[in-house]
Amino acid sequence: MNNKVLSSGIRYSNLPESYIRPESERPRLSEVSVCENVPVIDLGSNNRTQIVQQIGDACKCYGFFQVINHGVPLEIVKKMAEVAHEFFNLPVEEKLKLYSDDPSKTMRLSTSFNVNKEAVHNWRDYLRLHCYPLDKYVPEWPTNPLTFKEVVTNYCKEVRELGFRIQEYISESLGLEKDYTRNVLGEQGQHMAVNYYPPCPEPELTYGLPGHTDPNALTILLQDLHVAGLQVLKDGKWLAVNPHPDAFVINIGDQLQALSNGLYKSVWHRAVVNVDKPRLSVASFLCPFDHALISPAKPLTGDGTGAIYKGFTYAEYYKKFWSRDLVDQEHCLEFFKNN
Repeated sequence: MNNKVLSSGIRYSNLPESYIRPESERPRLSEVSVCENVPVIDLGSNNRTQIVQQIGDACKCYGFFQVINHGVPLEIVKKMAEVAHEFFNLPVEEKLKLYSDDPSKTMRLSTSFNVNKEAVHNWRDYLRLHCYPLDKYVPEWPTNPLTFKEVVTNYCKEVRELGFRIQEYISESLGLEKDYTRNVLGEQGQHMAVNYYPPCPEPELTYGLPGHTDPNALTILLQDLHVAGLQVLKDGKWLAVNPHPDAFVINIGDQLQALSNGLYKSVWHRAVVNVDKPRLSVASFLCPFDHALISPAKPLTGDGTGAIYKGFTYAEYYKKFWSRDLVDQEHCLEFFKNN
């Protein structure tokens, strides 16, 4: 394959060798059932106690949930999806101007996960952007499509506010002050991955992204409304999470698992691909300040369990996460456990 990206307009009739997973690591799509009772939480409800309770239950049992009536104007969400499609429909030579496989770059188009480190590649392209503070990063964002900067700026602001509101609910659901999580995480960074999964000739043999947990605190995912692809691990089984109209999927990341002393689970999730249709998703990540010291909240360590995790800075954690291949089955948090 000479093309650096998959979104080149070429339709492959066979899966190139470098994308084929070993037998034991394949998605076994025929064994996946639909997750029937995904928690869908109505943030527009006037009953705060109920919202907090529902979020707490979802974080304990699932590690993720969907939110509706979330306050992000649907027009802004729609425009974000449209501009993402426009970007990936650009001529390949236009997109390649932004290509890089250096994970330390704050704006880049790339493919797979970590091209230089992995043995087998993933069937996805993605545009990775840093989004906070906006005045620092927007200048380096794509100028094509013409509306890109404006649309994505509006989206980023709204999603950030939503993430903060959800962090308050999460703090309260743990019996902590509502500002607890935000105070620990400090001035949070914000990244975005606009993911594009082209049609794939042999979806059984590969992934869009293999199973992983998110290294950050909270992920706010805009799913493609028309094409499913997100799957989560629940009780040892992979389940498909079908898109819910006008909803975001909220994933608990590793930092909140540590902060909650393991009460809340960072969800293992993966993206699968399909033969017929491209799929697009937009993941927004809220990340602790680099020097934020993450450790289990004191009130959650007093019932005889003690602190499961030792304190670490987010920078230490992130470095460890990116030094691995995404198919490492061990959870990165295991390296930070108290023995």
